[in-house]
Amino acid sequence: MDRTSEIRGSTASTPAELAIFPLNTVLFPGGVLPLRIFEARYMDMARDCMAAQVPFGVCLITAGGEVGEPAEHEAVGCEARIVDWDMQQLGLLQVRTIGGRRFRVSTRRVQPDGLVRAATEPIPDDPDLPIPGELAVCASLVGRLIEDLVEKEIDPMKKMIEPPYRLDSATWVGNRLCEFLPISPKARQRLMALDDPLTRLSVIHQYLQQHRVV
Repeated sequence: MDRTSEIRGSTASTPAELAIFPLNTVLFPGGVLPLRIFEARYMDMARDCMAAQVPFGVCLITAGGEVGEPAEHEAVGCEARIVDWDMQQLGLLQVRTIGGRRFRVSTRRVQPDGLVRAATEPIPDDPDLPIPGELAVCASLVGRLIEDLVEKEIDPMKKMIEPPYRLDSATWVGNRLCEFLPISPKARQRLMALDDPLTRLSVIHQYLQQHRVV
């Protein structure tokens, strides 16, 4: 499943603001998002984030596109921290990011170069709850995903699940399934924005049963 987005990259942020990268995908806490960046505003953004060791924000696009004019986006997003990068081709930056905490945009502005910056409020982390017995099959499915997507992949830049593997955590397992199930970005957005990990995992379990995956 190729979740790599091709974009084109911006400047250092003020302490109260977060640079926003609107994308046609949803990032979950603890999730892996590889990006191919070639736009100047986002190249600058990535450079500044790495220099200052700060994240940027990923929000699902509601109107517009990933390149060109600044897109409209959802109010709830997820911080992305750059953990690895490569530039094998001049002008094309490849980064591997990990999802951090969720946030809600309170206000936003667009810089002259087209980069969106937003004042954000952090959303509390989901409680770390154990997986109920009736939902244990979800953890087994993620275990198989780890074997297929991680252990067989040699290139660290292409590994799509980041350790530690919390197969006992309803939050971690639910987030990983939300990332890999063939559901629409809008459905992923609604699941990401939920504040109850057991509700999220139950919804996923119902989907898996309806489609006879489990």
